[in-house]
Amino acid sequence: MHASLPEFDMPTEEQVHLAAESFRLLADPTRIKVLWALLQGESSVACLAELAGAAPTAVSQHLAKLRLAGLVKGRREGTFVYYSAADNHVRGLLAQALHHAEHVDRDITTDDHAHHPAS
Repeated sequence: MHASLPEFDMPTEEQVHLAAESFRLLADPTRIKVLWALLQGESSVACLAELAGAAPTAVSQHLAKLRLAGLVKGRREGTFVYYSAADNHVRGLLAQALHHAEHVDRDITTDDHAHHPAS
């Protein structure tokens, strides 16, 4: 049935697994806070820990996982490492997730949004 649809397209198995891994890694409030802070600009572990309200060692572990997943990158300067979001795709992914969460929290449906574009 779906094969007969001219525009129908499924992602590859690798794409599905990589996307699922990204979502799995984002399924943590501290990681979301850290990643959102990094979308504002480059930062150190100590600063990110303060912003996220978490211990620096915990933030460092979160950053290591996010870096391995390709969601953040690090730049070494002497003994310090400064982190940043990997690219604008990360911004879009996180912004959409937070935007969706805001709509779910406020019980805004798609139809409501169409009638109230400023919401």
